[in-house]
Amino acid sequence: MKNFTLQNSLKFLLTTLFLLSVVIPAEAQKSAAKNQQAREKGKQTQAQIVKKSLGVDDIVKWNRITQMQISPDGKSIAAIIEPWKGTSYARLYDKEGRELFSSDSVKSIYFTPESDYFVMHRQGKKNGKLIIYSVKEKRSTQIDSVSKFTSFPEWGTWVALSSKDSTLRFADLKSGNQKIYKKVSAEAYAKKRPAGLILTAGRLILVNAAEGTEVELSELKKADKLAISENGISMAWVSGGKLVVRRDNVERLITKGEKPLPEGWVIPSYTTLKFSENGEKLYFGTAPAPRTKDTSVVKGEWPVVQVWSWKEKVQFTTQVIEKESDKKRTYTAVYNFGTDMTVQLENKSTGRVITGDKGNSDYVVTLSDDRYRLEEMWEGRVRYDIHLTNTLLDRSVPVAQGVAGQVRFSPKGNWVYWYSEPDSSWFAWSVSALKGGKITNPARIKAFDEDNDVPDMPSSYGAAGWNEDESAFFVYDKFDMWRVDPTGAAEPQRVTRNGREKGIVYRAELLVKEKEYIDEKMDLLFSAFDVKSKDYGFAILKAGFVKEPVMMVSGPFSLGGAVKAKESGEIIFTKENFTTAPDIWVSDLSFRQQKKITDINPQQNEFVWGTAELVKWTSLDGREMEGVVYKPENFDPSKKYPLIVNFYDRNSSTLNTYRTPEAHRSTIDYHMYNSNGYVIFNPDIVYRDGYPGESAYNCVMPGVASLIKEGYINEKSIGAQGHSWGGYQVAYLATRTNLFAAIESGAPVVNMFSAYGGIRWGTGHNRSFQYEHQQSRIGKTPWEAHQRYIENSPLFTMDKVTTPILIMHNDKDGHVPWYQGIEYFVALKRLQKPVWLLNYSGEVHWPQKIENKMDFQRRMMQFFDHYLKGEKMPKWMDEGLSAVDLDFELGY
Repeated sequence: MKNFTLQNSLKFLLTTLFLLSVVIPAEAQKSAAKNQQAREKGKQTQAQIVKKSLGVDDIVKWNRITQMQISPDGKSIAAIIEPWKGTSYARLYDKEGRELFSSDSVKSIYFTPESDYFVMHRQGKKNGKLIIYSVKEKRSTQIDSVSKFTSFPEWGTWVALSSKDSTLRFADLKSGNQKIYKKVSAEAYAKKRPAGLILTAGRLILVNAAEGTEVELSELKKADKLAISENGISMAWVSGGKLVVRRDNVERLITKGEKPLPEGWVIPSYTTLKFSENGEKLYFGTAPAPRTKDTSVVKGEWPVVQVWSWKEKVQFTTQVIEKESDKKRTYTAVYNFGTDMTVQLENKSTGRVITGDKGNSDYVVTLSDDRYRLEEMWEGRVRYDIHLTNTLLDRSVPVAQGVAGQVRFSPKGNWVYWYSEPDSSWFAWSVSALKGGKITNPARIKAFDEDNDVPDMPSSYGAAGWNEDESAFFVYDKFDMWRVDPTGAAEPQRVTRNGREKGIVYRAELLVKEKEYIDEKMDLLFSAFDVKSKDYGFAILKAGFVKEPVMMVSGPFSLGGAVKAKESGEIIFTKENFTTAPDIWVSDLSFRQQKKITDINPQQNEFVWGTAELVKWTSLDGREMEGVVYKPENFDPSKKYPLIVNFYDRNSSTLNTYRTPEAHRSTIDYHMYNSNGYVIFNPDIVYRDGYPGESAYNCVMPGVASLIKEGYINEKSIGAQGHSWGGYQVAYLATRTNLFAAIESGAPVVNMFSAYGGIRWGTGHNRSFQYEHQQSRIGKTPWEAHQRYIENSPLFTMDKVTTPILIMHNDKDGHVPWYQGIEYFVALKRLQKPVWLLNYSGEVHWPQKIENKMDFQRRMMQFFDHYLKGEKMPKWMDEGLSAVDLDFELGY
C-alpha cells in the first residue's frame, strides 16, 4: 500500500504520532399562563445555576419544532413542539411573543383563512378532539370524538370531521352549525368548496355544506373508490369493476371492454382516481384481469422454489420485495369529459405517466426504462426513453432516449425539461413546437456538482423554477442563480451576479407557496451561505432582477423554514447555532427588527454545554482541509481532554447547526459528550477514486495531529465513531493506526468482495453499483481491480488491529448486510482482540425504537468512558450477557 510523506511543517509531530500508529380548554388556558411564568423564572443568570452534565434520560426530553405556521394576517404564530420521548404540545403566540393558548397531545394545527380561528387536532387514546381557539374572543371550544379532520383554505370556517364510529360531520366553526352523517364508509372532498361525495348507509350522496344541500346520486352498498374534482362539479366512483363518471347530472359507465382499453383488462377495486385541477379529465388505473392458479395441483404439492435468471431485467430479490405492489399495479388511463373519450396512456412497457398543468394539459409525458433496467443493477441510476402523448389524438412522439435524470413539466405544461448528467447540461423541449434541446452549456454555466468525488457523472445543483409566462427557466450553479431562455434565443443571465466572486451560495426562498413560479415583478428572497466563514444570511434581489442581491441579515448562525404571511409582510423563520436552539423568529423582509417567539428548550441553561470552532489543516496528500472542533463549556486549553473523532464525509458546513440533543440511532450526541468533558472532532473527507479508505486516513490523521499540537488533547484518550459509511472508515483506520484507544463502528462494510455481491435487503437491489459508481468509490469491478478491493477491505488486515472495537449491526439491516458485522466480529474474536457486537434484533440499519436508541447511547458512552476516561468496565463488557441473562438484566 502506498505511504504518503509528511509536509515538513508536520513531520516531527506526525512521526511521533505514527510511532503509535499503523388539557381540556380551561386547563389549557391555565397552562399558557404557567408556561409564561416559567419562562420568566427561567431567565435567571447562569451564575445562579449549578450546571449538570447531560445524560441519556435528559436528551430524550429535548424539544424540537415539528410544525410552525403564521396566520394569514401575520398577527398570530403557532407551533407544535415535541420531545423525542413524551407528549407534544401546540402553542399559539402573538407576534410580540406573548403566549395566547396551549394544548398538549396535538398532532396538527391550522389557521382559518380570515385568521379568526386557530384549530388544533388533539390526539386521544380512543378518539381525538378538535380544539378551536377564537383569536378575537380569546376563548376556546372543543368538538369531541374527532379521529380525522379535513379543511382547505377555500372552505373558510368549514371543516369535515370523522370519528372512529364512522360518523362524519360537516361543521362551521363560526356559526357552530353541523350536518351529521352516520355509517359513512367512504368519502371524497372538493378542495375549492366545502362539499364532498359521501357513501352513507347504502346511499351515495353529494353534499354542499355551505349551501346546505345534498343530492342522492345512487343506491350503492359499497364503493371501492370515490373522487370529486376540486370545483365539486365532476365526480367518479368505482364499484364492482365498474367506473361511473358524472357531470351536469349526466352519468357515464366505463367498464371492461371499453375501447381503447386493452383486451382482457379491467378496472380493479384498487384503482386510483384523480381529477385534473379543472375537472375536465379523470385519470384512473386499469390492469390485466387477475390470474387464476392451477387447481389441478393438489394443495401441498406445489414446490416452494425461486428461479433466478441472468436474463431478468429486475433482480429476483427486488421482485420479491415488490411482489405485492406489482400484483396491485395499475396502468394510467384518462377519460376526457369534453370528448367523452378514454385513452390508455400506460402499458407494461411504457413505464409511468407525468401530467402537465396539474392534469389540465392535453399532453402527458410517458417514461420507459424498459431498455435499461438490466444496467440499473451496476450503474445505480435509472434511464428513460421519453415520449410526449397527445391525449386528444392518442398519438405519441419521441422526445429523447436514455435520459438519466428527473423529467418534469413546467408548471403550465409548456415545456418538458430535465438535467442530463452525461452532458452536464439542462435540456428543454417545447410542447407546442415539438422540438427542443440543450439550453445550458457547462463552459458557461457550471450546473454540475463541482465537488463530485464519486466515480460517476456529477449531478446538478438543481433549479429554482420558471417565471410566470415560462419564457425563462432559473437554474443554479455552485454559487449563483441563472436566468435561461428555454428557446436558446437569448444569452443566459447570472441574476445573483456576485456569488462566485464572494464565495456566497445563493438559493431562492419561494415565500408565496400559492405561486408556482418566480415572479420577476416582486422582490425575491435568497438564503445566502458563506462557504469560507460558514455564516448564513438572507438577501433580497429587487424586482426586475437587474442589481446585485442586498444582504439583509447575516452572521454566525443558520437560518431556515422561512414562511411569509399570506396577507401581510410578516415572515417567520428559525435561527440557530451550536449553542442556540432553532426557535421561531418573526420579522418583515427588512429584518431590521427581529423578534424571538419561542423558547423551546429553556432547560438548556441547567446543563454544561459546548462550543463549535472551524479548524483547518493540510491532508497527507496536500489538500487544504476543514473540519469542526466541539469543545466543552468553560474549556481550559491548559487541560488535557479526551477526544472522539466522528465523521461521515463533509460536514464543516454544519458549523452553525444546533445538533438537537437526541438519543441518536447511529452517532454520538455531540452535546452529551461535550457536557461530559469530551472534545469532538468532525473532519471533512475528500476522496480519490479507488482509495476510499486511504483517503479517510490522509484527511483524518493530520487533522487529529493538528489538535494534539494545540496541547489540549490527551493522546492516550482518543476514540473514533462512525456509522454505515462512517462505520467502514473507522474500521479501516483501526487497521492503519493504533492511535485510537477505542472505536465504535456501526453497520460497517469490512469485506468489499462479499459486500459487492451482496443485497440491499431493504430494496432487493444488488450492491455492485455502490462500488462501481457511488459511495464506496472503487470505480471498477473486483475482477478489474482485485487489489483495490483487498486494500480497501479492513478484513484482510484485521491482524493489525490493536484498538478495542464496539460494533453495532442489526439483523434486519436493509442497507448493509449484517453478515458484514458478523465477519468483523468473528475475525476479531478469532484473533482474541477486545470486541463486542450489539444486535438490536428486528431493527434495521439503525435502531428505531426509542428504548433501543437509548440503550445504544448508554452502552456506547460506557464503552468510551471506560477506555478514554478510565471508568469502571460495565458488566456487559466485562462478563458479557448470555441469551438467558438478557431476559433478566441489562448489565449496565
